[in-house]
Amino acid sequence: MPVIRPSAQSVSNLMRMVGTSCSCPAHSARGAMAHVHGPGRSSHRHASAATPRPEYAYEMATSTVRVGKGATQEIGMDLANLKAKRVMVFTDPNIARLHPLKAVVESIERSKVNYTVYKDVRVEPSDKSFMHAIDMARKYNPDAIVAVGGGSTIDTAKAANLYTVFKDAELLDFVNAPIGKGRPVDRPLLPLIAVPTTAGTGSECTGSAIFDLKDMKAKTGIADRALKPMLGIIDPLNTRTMPTQVRLSSGLDVLCHAIESYTAIPYNLRGEAPANPLQRPAYQGSNPISDIWSLKALRMVADALPRSVANPDDLEAQEAMTLAAAYAGIGFGNGGVHLMHGCSYGISGLNRSYTHPEYVTDHPLCPHGISVAVTSPAVAEFTGTMYPERHLEIAQVLGADTTNAKLEDAGVIMADALRGFLQRLGVPDGIAAFGYTSSDIPALVESILPQHRVLKLSPRQTGAEQLASILEKSLTNY
Repeated sequence: MPVIRPSAQSVSNLMRMVGTSCSCPAHSARGAMAHVHGPGRSSHRHASAATPRPEYAYEMATSTVRVGKGATQEIGMDLANLKAKRVMVFTDPNIARLHPLKAVVESIERSKVNYTVYKDVRVEPSDKSFMHAIDMARKYNPDAIVAVGGGSTIDTAKAANLYTVFKDAELLDFVNAPIGKGRPVDRPLLPLIAVPTTAGTGSECTGSAIFDLKDMKAKTGIADRALKPMLGIIDPLNTRTMPTQVRLSSGLDVLCHAIESYTAIPYNLRGEAPANPLQRPAYQGSNPISDIWSLKALRMVADALPRSVANPDDLEAQEAMTLAAAYAGIGFGNGGVHLMHGCSYGISGLNRSYTHPEYVTDHPLCPHGISVAVTSPAVAEFTGTMYPERHLEIAQVLGADTTNAKLEDAGVIMADALRGFLQRLGVPDGIAAFGYTSSDIPALVESILPQHRVLKLSPRQTGAEQLASILEKSLTNY
């Protein structure tokens, strides 16, 4: 499959023209005074015939989820019910040796469904690993797909599903603009059942698939509701093999999913309503439905993640984290993420030599949840001037005393609460721990700027100068 890759310079130039000067109502001078996050935020002046209509609607899309200890044993019957004849199971080399894959295979065999197992998923997938999986799927031509693993596996299975149905598409056709063409998915994909083995990404509930675009040294992805799994099987038995550091990283991803979705720009200030609902983005901005799921997930993480990391035998905490991951997945899968995730794509994409403890890999690896969390204090300070009540609410959930807090201090208070939370969990002390210095910040900014899909959901306008400041403050956190 040929791949046309844009150069980093061409994307950077494009972003300077269209991305770094956001024209949505919340980020324009005309709309700044109206950027209100509260019960009355859905009211708008009626647009004249000559004025584009601002966004007025939001959607909730998520996978069906099945929750229960041992629920994995039902997957064979699910596939038989679908009348599947050629199932392709995706996993990574580590999970291939463990209980979750064994349970899936045994269930499929009991139901006498034909299958093959693809075991070469790359942890933190790249364009090359995506393409390899896609090529194998196209050759096998499955009629149903199963993903057994963490977010990397589920995202790889989503990509294989998409490009198996769209056999003539090039990789960048569906990749988010401006890096790719951002083509909408306009026909149904194959049934995909996701069996998560980590408590973090929430990928079993979302339509996103993230990967490293190696030539650009940056992460990007595909986001479309059509990619979401038909079914997510949340079986706590499948997460018990997670090493401590994997529990930590995946749990931090849940934390930041919840925070970013809850503090994202409101859906009705994101910009113009789409001409066709098919074009409404999966990441819509904060909205009343996403808010409920995100805040619930945040409260669960604040209680369960420290316990899960401290004690591998605390099964109650681990089970709570599996639900929190799904709840946050529903929240951010419809509301979106912004600066913490946007920065993380550059941090992990430009990583030269850092490998996190307890990750078995043949390449440098800064786990996704770790790379997201290390900028969270600086991001909180930056965004705290918008919706300070929400920032104080988050700080309180994380243990801060906000009784006499002033709204103008909300960002600093939330940042301090995050620093304490991360330090108690043993999270590396900022991006300097990965080998970055101030001299790396320009390159990091260049790799982050193309993440228009998430940067535009920041509650504050964010360009190169603001990103550089966030990264500089994130060199060390404690």
